Amino acid sequence: MYAILIASFASIATFFALFLSETSNWGWAVFFAVIGFIASMSIVGFVIRKKVNRIMSDIQFDIQTEQKRLSRKVEQFRNKPYGDPHLLQKQLMDEQKNMLRKALVMTEGLDRFVNWIPLFRRQINTTRLQFLYQLGDFKKVDALLPKCLIIDPMTASLKIARQFANQASLDDIKKSFDAARRRARYDQGLVLYSLMAWIYVQNQKIDEAIAVLELAKKNNHVDDEGPGSTIKRNLDALRNNRIKQFNNSGLGDQWYVLQLEQPKIRYERQTRPPRYGRF
Repeated sequence: MYAILIASFASIATFFALFLSETSNWGWAVFFAVIGFIASMSIVGFVIRKKVNRIMSDIQFDIQTEQKRLSRKVEQFRNKPYGDPHLLQKQLMDEQKNMLRKALVMTEGLDRFVNWIPLFRRQINTTRLQFLYQLGDFKKVDALLPKCLIIDPMTASLKIARQFANQASLDDIKKSFDAARRRARYDQGLVLYSLMAWIYVQNQKIDEAIAVLELAKKNNHVDDEGPGSTIKRNLDALRNNRIKQFNNSGLGDQWYVLQLEQPKIRYERQTRPPRYGRF
């Protein structure tokens, strides 16, 4: 890594400059060499992070701008319905995919920093993974997954969803789930727990699904409203043997982005706009 090399060179130069000039004894020379290494790493890191953050901010700005435009389009349709709502849904999906493809291209500007920041290649891959997943390019997603940083619950959920789609064993899926839930902070794993419960239900493992949802109640804020209500409602359904009522739709886009199920679109007199996933 270039940053480490530069910092090491600065550290060595500081040591010999102080020791050979007899300005300091070897102990103080070593001390200031360490300080020089830390200072150099901090300076280089600050400069690189500033450039990286600028690119990431540009990507996020473009995505948010496009999302606002699509939201306005939906709002216009809601206020003044026109044309075929299914055709509008297709147009929205196509425009969203174009937005994601553009964002994917913009991530190429990050490649030049790979040799400057440790593990930065994996960080870039994780960002690209999210775009590719939403584009439905699962061949590239599966190839990229082993090269990503699976840290946050949402990325872990993407991995587990692909394991399920690729017919991985329940033992392997559970290992991924357990590793992810241990890293998840309180109230950050609703989708993760709901996904694992859903997978158990698909495999007729109802007792295991109940156990996962009970664990979700312990580690997340669950009430009668909001996304947390999905955990409570599904737990009640399974406990009362109402398996068909198990439904993760209450999680909204966070659930549908996994592309394991499609949202059920309802129109009243063909005037309601279609729902679509957001990044």
